[in-house]
Amino acid sequence: MKRLVRLALAALVVAAPGAALAWGNSGHRMLGEAAARAFPSDLPAFLRAPQASVDIGEYSREPDRLKGVGKLFDSDHSPAHFVDLGDDGRILDGPTLGALPPTRQDYDTALRAVNQDSWKAGYLPYAILDSQLALTRQLAYWRVLKYAEADPKWKAHRAWYAADRRRREGQILLAIGQLSHFVGDGSQPMHVTIHFNGWGNFPNPNGYSNAKLHGPFEGDLVQASVTRAMISAGMSPPRPVAGPLDRRVADYLAATGAQVIPFYEMEKAGGMASGDPRGTAFAVKQLAIGASELRDMVAEAWRASSYQSVGWKPVPVADLLAGKVDPYLPLYSSVD
Repeated sequence: MKRLVRLALAALVVAAPGAALAWGNSGHRMLGEAAARAFPSDLPAFLRAPQASVDIGEYSREPDRLKGVGKLFDSDHSPAHFVDLGDDGRILDGPTLGALPPTRQDYDTALRAVNQDSWKAGYLPYAILDSQLALTRQLAYWRVLKYAEADPKWKAHRAWYAADRRRREGQILLAIGQLSHFVGDGSQPMHVTIHFNGWGNFPNPNGYSNAKLHGPFEGDLVQASVTRAMISAGMSPPRPVAGPLDRRVADYLAATGAQVIPFYEMEKAGGMASGDPRGTAFAVKQLAIGASELRDMVAEAWRASSYQSVGWKPVPVADLLAGKVDPYLPLYSSVD
């Protein structure tokens, strides 16, 4: 029954132009822009330019703007935006966030063992990790292209390096936008719970609302009462990624899941009423958490990009930056 409700909600969202999607257009845009404006100074200058923060904010909306293009696309991509975490800490009676299988295939296998699957349960953790890995590789290519463009030793192909570096910068902005979207989804409590649009058909001793709260909270309330300046002011200091990235993502989503009860308590107390500051404060706090996490994950992607290999056949970035290999061969894969 729960799955039918989620599918019905998805159908309504697709059918209604301007309907709230995830944090809505406003929330995702503001989250992405706030994070980009806080990028650390060691990131490439093109990422810290004012226009880059605007572009990242716009691209942060893109995964939602693609919804509704067709059943094949939607059925595969819509579950990337959520994960159905139960009150027992398990994902639809399957694995916990703290013990996620290493790949989505393994995750799906674990869910099928309890008569579920990743399409029903959602695969938001993997969408975040997938986007992070793609961004890291994009930044690795940029490092090499920027170096090759400036080194006189490789001047024979400088024009191509410059052109590909510019193309890569556009791709990097898109990649950060995609990461921003899924990190943003992960800061919205109703994207990491079985209680995603009202408490639902579950034990409810505290009498939490069964009203359709999802869209009014993340869309209407955010658009009406939240500003980017409020999100920026609420961001936490940078926190470097320590340990495995999948562990950090799991902890991030678990922390958001811990806000499900506080959200329903806030709503029960009247915090969602027009003009009540409690709903706004809750949304700002979660959006600021998402913006802080995005800032830190982009910084980590930049750091990790120096340890990547690029091209075909793959060559370590460190060897290319040391001038041990002509970059044109692995990057272009031919000689003019």
